[in-house]
Amino acid sequence: MLSDINSPQDLKKLNVSQLNTLAEEIREFLIENLSVTGGHLAPNLGVVELTLALHYIFESPKDKLIWDVGHQAYVHKMLTGRMDRFHTLRQYKGLCGYPKCSESEHDVWETGHSSTSLSAAMGMAIARDLKRERSKVVAIIGDGALTGGMAFEAMNHMGHEKRDVTVILNDNEMSIAPNVGALHNYLGKLRTNDGYKRVKEEVESVLKKVPAVGGTMAKLAERLKDGLKYLMVSGILFEELGFTYLGPVDGHDLPTLMEALRQAAYTKGPVLVHVITKKGKGYTPAEADSDVFHGVGTYKIESGEVLKTEGPPSYTSVFAQTLEKLAETDPRIVAITAAMPGGTGLNRFASKYPERFFDVGIAEQHATTMAAGIATQGLKPVFAVYSTFLQRGYDQLVHDVSRQNLNVLFAIDRAGLVGADGETHQGVFDIAYMRSLPNMTIMMPKDENELQHMMYTALQHNDGPIAVRYPRGSGEGVDLDTEYKQLPIGKAEILRSGSHVAILAFGNMVPTAQKAADALAAEGITPMVVNARFAKPLDEELLFTLARDGYTVITLEEGAVQGGFGSAVLECYAQAGYHDMVVELMGIPDYYVEHGSVKEQRAEVGLTPENLAQKVRSLWPARRQRA
Repeated sequence: MLSDINSPQDLKKLNVSQLNTLAEEIREFLIENLSVTGGHLAPNLGVVELTLALHYIFESPKDKLIWDVGHQAYVHKMLTGRMDRFHTLRQYKGLCGYPKCSESEHDVWETGHSSTSLSAAMGMAIARDLKRERSKVVAIIGDGALTGGMAFEAMNHMGHEKRDVTVILNDNEMSIAPNVGALHNYLGKLRTNDGYKRVKEEVESVLKKVPAVGGTMAKLAERLKDGLKYLMVSGILFEELGFTYLGPVDGHDLPTLMEALRQAAYTKGPVLVHVITKKGKGYTPAEADSDVFHGVGTYKIESGEVLKTEGPPSYTSVFAQTLEKLAETDPRIVAITAAMPGGTGLNRFASKYPERFFDVGIAEQHATTMAAGIATQGLKPVFAVYSTFLQRGYDQLVHDVSRQNLNVLFAIDRAGLVGADGETHQGVFDIAYMRSLPNMTIMMPKDENELQHMMYTALQHNDGPIAVRYPRGSGEGVDLDTEYKQLPIGKAEILRSGSHVAILAFGNMVPTAQKAADALAAEGITPMVVNARFAKPLDEELLFTLARDGYTVITLEEGAVQGGFGSAVLECYAQAGYHDMVVELMGIPDYYVEHGSVKEQRAEVGLTPENLAQKVRSLWPARRQRA
């Protein structure tokens, strides 16, 4: 049956029994295909029936289906003509793992971060009404994403404007890790209170039979209904925000689900449909461990065993082990994450030091300012966060942390190119967006051993905010020192002496520089190789020495060229009056790098040993003279 579905219109030819059969086929397809490509398995298994119902009731692309985060849109992609490309999912030049407007007219909003769908939906509803068009706008948001402050800003505006917007709350009690917080507890009450809707309907039915006695009776009726709300469930948050609340609805019961969506489609004003789903539905390993199968690599279908290659420890694990060890002797260390205890490696810290660990949910703005508040009291907050998600706390980084010069350590994971997650998750902008901030210190290690020493250095630092950034994936396989040492702030490390050309490599680009230098040595070309260590402050003493000695300088970084480490070097020379130097910048060009392997992405942007070696050759004095 699945092979006959090429568009949402094909669904409408099926009855409910056939749709249920199709749902099972979709699950089998996902389990089989993602075992080869990897991807977000558990979230998509949980929304199979919901996606079928949405496309059955609504008329995409005329009606706008807006997926929050977007990692749960695989079924949507399958139903909108992209099933034949699924073997390319998250592969270089293949199908994107998130909604992508250039892929299909049915993808109306691109996203990879959470909590954006409601604001986008409100914007589309306003545009629809101004253009006097007739269409539905539907946002699908998870209970985890609903903890993001932006979602509440949008809901507040929706309730005020009263425009026709449908919000589907996909409640699976999970984001990536189990959800936390008061909203999570509130939704739990709604899930378990089956009597609310029934009693509410009965009271409304009685009220309709009472003859109207002017405004007094109308006010009394409204007060009675409001009293009922507070009696049955504490808060009734959504109705108080101006939404018609429908649910909870079983998200795997197609007839009930479709009836709720039909009701929502014909209800005026903002509507919230509360749908209960199970993450990983239909695949026992994913149901049992939806955290692992949220975003998973290749695995064995029969057992669910995730296939891992042997190799050096990951940067994430080295960070986590170092922090845990340092916390043994320093009770002031406090660890913070925004719904990513597993992804940031803090699970063990949370188990060992539960009173010093805080998961704030998907709320990076709150996490950043909370860390600032902790720092004012003399403790040592460490906010472990992916580079792409720290962007969400930028105002707080500027206003609350940097401006007050507070001792907050930002452990920035997934810095640089991130591979299959692609353009929405690339960690290539943080150098530029942090470097302009007064008081900020930014460093990046050349390998996992240096990461240990940088963490130790950062926690000894008492002169304002400091960021230690490190890449995704495995380290270089170097030995780990058993004793930590403090690195001098703002001092680089010369790894190879050389002449004429100096390669200043930042962080994970140091191995690339070393490989290029190895290849060039066979040709008699001997550039200096420098481990920059710091993007701010720079080692000005070394930079000025290179200028005086007549070196050509190449900067190398896995970050945006605009405003990045190389730009900092150029600014330093310009301010010091060195205007006759040759400085070449190598980094990420001025565009969003799409999904693929990190190796493929580096090749695309020219950050390979071969590209660097060719750059050095072109700048080498003898070669330049011949040219």
